[in-house]
Amino acid sequence: MITQRRSGVLLHITSLPSVYGIGNLGSEAYRFADFMKQAGLTYWQILPLNPVDEASGFSPYSGLSAFAGNPLLISPELLVKERLLRKEEITPTSRFSEDKVDFEKVVPIIQTWLQLAFTRFSRSRSKRLRQAYEQFCMYEADWLDDFADFTAFRQHFGGKRWDKWPTEIRDRDVLAVDELRSQVQDRISQTKFEQFIFFRQWNALKAYCRRKGVKFLGDIPFYTGYDSADVWAHQEIFKLKKSKRPKAVAGVPPDYFSKTGQLWGMPIFDWKQLKEKNYHWWMHRVSHNLSMFDLVRLDHFRAFSAFWEVDAAEKTAINGKWKKGPQSEFFKKLRKKHKKLPIIAEDLGDIDQPVHDLMSEFGLPGMKVLHFAFGADMPKSSYILHHHVSNSVVYTGTHDNNTTRGWFKRLKVTDRRRLSDYLQQEVTEKNVAYLLSCLAMQSVGKLCVVPMQDFLNLGEEAIMNRPSTATGNWLWQMKPDAITAPLVRQIKKMNQIYARLPESPPLKKTAKKSVKKKAKTVRLAKSL
Repeated sequence: MITQRRSGVLLHITSLPSVYGIGNLGSEAYRFADFMKQAGLTYWQILPLNPVDEASGFSPYSGLSAFAGNPLLISPELLVKERLLRKEEITPTSRFSEDKVDFEKVVPIIQTWLQLAFTRFSRSRSKRLRQAYEQFCMYEADWLDDFADFTAFRQHFGGKRWDKWPTEIRDRDVLAVDELRSQVQDRISQTKFEQFIFFRQWNALKAYCRRKGVKFLGDIPFYTGYDSADVWAHQEIFKLKKSKRPKAVAGVPPDYFSKTGQLWGMPIFDWKQLKEKNYHWWMHRVSHNLSMFDLVRLDHFRAFSAFWEVDAAEKTAINGKWKKGPQSEFFKKLRKKHKKLPIIAEDLGDIDQPVHDLMSEFGLPGMKVLHFAFGADMPKSSYILHHHVSNSVVYTGTHDNNTTRGWFKRLKVTDRRRLSDYLQQEVTEKNVAYLLSCLAMQSVGKLCVVPMQDFLNLGEEAIMNRPSTATGNWLWQMKPDAITAPLVRQIKKMNQIYARLPESPPLKKTAKKSVKKKAKTVRLAKSL
């Protein structure tokens, strides 16, 4: 449960400004934390940090690992500070777009830097860095070894999906895997080095944010991509055929976003097998994320109650069936491991009473998205402000929505009128993002989160993701000069008005005595 009234901002790391074509964990991330501190924002919500690739449209919700970090987010500037790269080596040779990530252009450049940094690290005599690397490899071996093998093998086999690898490697024959591992040891070591650097930079940023009073809200996708280290390494916990292809895949039935439902294509978990293993993989996954973030959002939470299973041969999600998830047993085991569950349940879409009961049983806050509040059922809608509850997180929109300005532009005339009536003033394309941000701040919900696009009053050109579309997503990037002093003052004022501004802790008595003693010493020094 969230106990204090606080506010946050939704901005993925890739969306930070960068002269390198993609946001990273370097200086702009630190500057963004400074902005949050000045504006009175407490929670920085980001999307999953897992590795992505072109085959999945660079979607962070279909990563190559549920545990590894995305090497594309590694800051070359910080590698220069570590003396693993030279300044002239990272100087951009061409200009990148200021508002869109060009993955095709960025990926090979970053891979070249990381290869060079690894070569320099391999030759380095720095005992400090080497010791830190070896400790990281030892502590994270549970997932790191499998991910490093998977990455190296995938490259060795020309980028083919793991089910297309030779049968003995596909099926993880111990002797065959050991033999191949010996052949690709350099690539395995480089992958481990990249993960070491990623988490080194991530932990440094997190420590800086903590000093600023900024907390991270992370995101855990329910499913993991088929062509991932997790499915290859833990085949028994997924519903797979003898050929190791999925028997059934994930999705959701027809909803707000699509008339034919959404066919995500990720393999379905075999919850019977997971139960027999005491949900070990999932326990490890949640614990890993809780160590990374102060608060986590469980994406597609309703699947813990019941999930939509679609035969792998289907072309749409229409003909799927609801199947029981692990339900309360899973969360009882999780609570034994973690007495407190700093978890937000993503409860959007087709939600039934068992989902609400599951959230209530464990005190998990749900989400209230204002974009969903102004339809014909507005007076009774659970998303409308007067029906909010304190144990909830309020959003104008999420990464799956249009920006608020873009949303308003596409609203029906009747919905616009309803919105204006509710706010008792004329709502326009120009003021709607500000007004809905204020509405989110006003809510009794203990936490409100506003996408950065809405703080910046951007239109639909700044959409982060269009559900049910495979291309053109995850590209939006904030311009370098987007954050201004007036914007900082505006957001801080909103936080003050709606009591979401963190208060400075009062000086302790011992601290006051110390200050008085120091003042007395200064006066004495001046008199001498």
